[in-house]
Amino acid sequence: GAVVGTSSLRRECQLRRAFPGLRIKPLRGNVNTRLAKLEAGDYDAIILASAGLKRLGFGGLIREHLPLDTALPAIGQGILGIEFRSDRADLAGLLAPFVDPEARAAAEAERALGLVVEGSCEVPLGGHATVMGSTVVIEGFLGLPDGTRLVRERAEGEAADAARLGRALGERILARGGREVLALLAQAKQ
Repeated sequence: GAVVGTSSLRRECQLRRAFPGLRIKPLRGNVNTRLAKLEAGDYDAIILASAGLKRLGFGGLIREHLPLDTALPAIGQGILGIEFRSDRADLAGLLAPFVDPEARAAAEAERALGLVVEGSCEVPLGGHATVMGSTVVIEGFLGLPDGTRLVRERAEGEAADAARLGRALGERILARGGREVLALLAQAKQ
């Protein structure tokens, strides 16, 4: 019966699935506003990105981190990227030392998953890839905001084939019920 605030459909879906007794309530506003709502007793707990809280100097307020087996993050969360025009080989050479091959493989796998399952901020979708040496492990899910339908799958393969692995995982999620989830989400928007 605890009231938990979140502004993320992805988090809401996973929390409702894992803890059906929670009451999930929308949480809006900037970080200070959200923290004030918690302090005022509007919520028993709120879910915010820990990286953002730490960056703003609020790291000491973090009481718990959601484990990956409970809540997968958004695709690409925590991966930093630098974009530049493709015709700028000079910049590519200059920035090459900053490329982390493991982060790149994780990003490729997660982005491929998101493209296959048509991810957007209106679709409860999460994905997390981990690269260990030459191996990439990716988990992904697609679900309904109320948590009643959730398809979660995992795949493992060569980091060199990260994008292919992400696409294959996305296809498997769609085949195992994800297409129905997307259809239900589309109906709810009408």
